[in-house]
Amino acid sequence: MSKYSRVVAIIAVMVVVLGVYFVILGGRGIDFIKLGGPVNIGLGIGVLILPLLGLWIVAATLRAGFRHQHLARRIHDENLELDVEDLPRLPSGRIERGAADSLFADVKDEYEKSPDDWRTNYRLARAYDYAGDRGRAREIMRRAVELERIESA
Repeated sequence: MSKYSRVVAIIAVMVVVLGVYFVILGGRGIDFIKLGGPVNIGLGIGVLILPLLGLWIVAATLRAGFRHQHLARRIHDENLELDVEDLPRLPSGRIERGAADSLFADVKDEYEKSPDDWRTNYRLARAYDYAGDRGRAREIMRRAVELERIESA
């Protein structure tokens, strides 16, 4: 079984487990509502909202993951992946801060020359990730997804 297949299998199992949990939680919410009374009905409605919120979070996360994987495949096919193989690493496996910052500076220069290309946005998001700025990485990756979607339309 390939690494990719294992990851997909783990995600599938987690989604099934969450689905079972959401069904059980929804059943508890219905049980509260059946008991009657304003407090029980309020609790029941609150408990019913949790599985709906959970489903939305799972769906949004999976959708983003699939979109990011699509971009990763395209970047790989176009041979534009960031080369981080030779960068010095910490014992934890993370890229050393100075090397990550240097990589980021190079990729940022590339991005500034073509800020509306999804490829440079994707590469910048990866560089942010390697530099440890996950928030900006997510923000730029969302932009890369949107730009790629526009290009493909």
